[in-house]
Amino acid sequence: MAVDTPIPKTTTNAAGATARPTPPKSVRPSSVILKMIMAVSGALLVLFLFAHAAGNLKIFVGATAFDHYAEWLRELGTPLLPHGWFLWLQRTGLLVGIGLHIWAATALTIRAKKARPVKYAHRPKIQGSYAARTMRWGGVIIVLFVIYHILDLTTGTFNPAGGDTDPSARVIEGFAPDRWYVTLFYTLAVVSVGFHLRHGIWSAFRTLGQQTTKGERRAKAVALVLSVVLVAMYLSVPFAVLTGLVG
Repeated sequence: MAVDTPIPKTTTNAAGATARPTPPKSVRPSSVILKMIMAVSGALLVLFLFAHAAGNLKIFVGATAFDHYAEWLRELGTPLLPHGWFLWLQRTGLLVGIGLHIWAATALTIRAKKARPVKYAHRPKIQGSYAARTMRWGGVIIVLFVIYHILDLTTGTFNPAGGDTDPSARVIEGFAPDRWYVTLFYTLAVVSVGFHLRHGIWSAFRTLGQQTTKGERRAKAVALVLSVVLVAMYLSVPFAVLTGLVG
């Protein structure tokens, strides 16, 4: 005896055509939320960069002052936190902030490309500044630099002085004249940070509402000053060691 197979029910629309069920929409943050994530994470990263750069300048006071400052950072949070944990929590937060920044930027880039699916035979001239056109590669350089920076001056893995020496010794050995290529890479990375920062601060001001002509001029001026100051602060240490002013 044949068994009847149940036929799935279908619905029809007003025109008599079969209507297909609408797939559930995926939950994803809006572009405004992504831009806010980029702005907030970027602002926190800028604050960290300036605080870190200010601490680095203690090397000009003397090796002892620099080492005392480094030890003070390790003791922050004790006895609630074990010795040195504050720095690693700070580094973890830094990496999380960078990860959120990159994720939001990547998501916005993908959405922008999907919104312009048609490729023209003649591509229009790329508009925007050099920093805007190189944000992607600048971000890659910065990530690689952060990883190398930790392995060189924090853990001492790549540092000739090793990881058991004083922080000042790792700085002096790390930027010694015979390791000029390290200073060169450091310079490339810091300048990339400067370009990235200049464009990022300006974009953040726009995201947070500074979209008038006067507001944009002010944002560009602030972004330029902050990026130049930050680059100068970071490059002063390796070049001081390279030229013998610190050592």
